[in-house]
Amino acid sequence: MCGRFVAASPSVEIARYFDAELVNDLLSEPALEPNFNVAPTDDVPAVVVRDDARRLSVFHWGLVPFWAKDPSVGSRMINARAEGLAEKSAFQNAFRQRRCLVPADGFYEWKRISGQKKKQPYYLYRSDGEPLAFAGLWERWRRPRDQRATPDEALRSCTIVTTDANEVVGALHDRMPVILPASAWEEWLDPENDDTEALSRLLVPAPADVLTLHPVGPQVSDVRNGGPDLITAVAPDEPGEVAIQGTLL
Repeated sequence: MCGRFVAASPSVEIARYFDAELVNDLLSEPALEPNFNVAPTDDVPAVVVRDDARRLSVFHWGLVPFWAKDPSVGSRMINARAEGLAEKSAFQNAFRQRRCLVPADGFYEWKRISGQKKKQPYYLYRSDGEPLAFAGLWERWRRPRDQRATPDEALRSCTIVTTDANEVVGALHDRMPVILPASAWEEWLDPENDDTEALSRLLVPAPADVLTLHPVGPQVSDVRNGGPDLITAVAPDEPGEVAIQGTLL
């Protein structure tokens, strides 16, 4: 599961890290404001390959299949389970032809507190401080012609692929986003590559040492909050539980 994440790095830095060109909607900074609490249906940056070049552009988070009657279906498609990409109608075409990377500084998960209704939120991020590259799928959806503001108006949307949790995330949730290493980016992004069996082998949990985590305050649970204080480490609510180097003790 990946229901909230952080996309706070400037677009120019993201483009440089992923060796991508900025597309028109990101050329005028800040096209996307730094967001420390990205929520479903927000706009997010994503890397795709077009005309043999990597391009960083803006996408709506929540995939809207081309056959959808309206874009509201996207709010239920923020994640796509790796195990069903080749069979599920909402994802199978995108899996073969329209894959992307969704850059993130980190993401959030919540842990149940024994005997309480509330949950303790945690912030997870790369141990080396580098950006995360979530495996994603993207689609282009068009309204009926008589409802378009312009003839070529289209909604570009994306979803984040999830897999079984590794040891770090598993202490909080049984699913995690697929985090692709740089060595897999070219294969994943290649629009000419439709070998879904080979692509599926990339969709595995990241090694445990890739991620670290720490508890954060309850403010992150409210989507109206989006400042940098959301990722500040706090003492966990559950006595005796602390996070050190990705290990819950």
